[in-house]
Amino acid sequence: MMKKMLFVMNPCSGMRRAARYLTEIIDIFNRAGYEVITHITGGQADATNIVRQTASRVDLVVCCGGDGTFNETVSGLLSSGVDVPIGYIPAGSTNDFAASLGLPTDILQAARDIVEAEPVCYDVGKFGDRYFSYVASFGAFTKASYMTPQNVKNALGHVAYVLEGISELSQIRKEHVCFEIDGRMEEGDFIFGAISNSTSVGGILTLDPRQVDMSDGKLEVMLVRAPTDLKDLSECLIALQKQKYNCAMITFCSARKIRVFADPQMPWTLDGEREDGHDMVEVENVHHAIRLMQRVKQND
Repeated sequence: MMKKMLFVMNPCSGMRRAARYLTEIIDIFNRAGYEVITHITGGQADATNIVRQTASRVDLVVCCGGDGTFNETVSGLLSSGVDVPIGYIPAGSTNDFAASLGLPTDILQAARDIVEAEPVCYDVGKFGDRYFSYVASFGAFTKASYMTPQNVKNALGHVAYVLEGISELSQIRKEHVCFEIDGRMEEGDFIFGAISNSTSVGGILTLDPRQVDMSDGKLEVMLVRAPTDLKDLSECLIALQKQKYNCAMITFCSARKIRVFADPQMPWTLDGEREDGHDMVEVENVHHAIRLMQRVKQND
């Protein structure tokens, strides 16, 4: 009896390159013994809806697209209440979650890896009633991901985020935010904040992989204070570049639960998608929420 797979593809992700390999991807899955139900997404929340409706009828859910498509797939699966493994073929402009895990950037290799892999447990973040696979952030650089048009992302890829992020610095504004981090209070004026479960954030900021464990039941919190002069700004940029987060400008810690009190007009970004502001929101780690098909690297 053949196993069943739901394969969800976003045809607009990245350079639309994954769509060119659709027949070959399905062939890889068929040869591995899967009967494949293919769904090409047609808009926002489409992946979430099809996964929620179909998860109970399949043995594996695979998504092909960028961070937004993966977010929707995870959200659909978790809201369905069904425990089915997920496969991920990263095909977006910036694939932060995939980069953190070292997943292949080659489309067909990623497909082959899924059928030869074992499920590995990873945590997911929950922001109010929404899930995020790798980051909830506010402030500088965060607008770039959801404000940059898809065609510009496709043309420039990763560079689009960087260019848009640099332009944001010229109109940077500070946000007064109060955090309750596992019961400890942290309040101040910040130009950037991220609650993440990833070593790569927005294709711009890279966290030290020795300080990030994506299945330890905790989320990483990074807050960058508003600089008062060029010296502060310089200290901050050097600290981020060297991944030394013990300077006065930066707060970096791990936590299971975070409550955030902020201006409800302050927008957030969840896995590259816009999220409206909240005067108070609870963010928590959902431990071992997903089982991701991943090849375990053999030690030499």
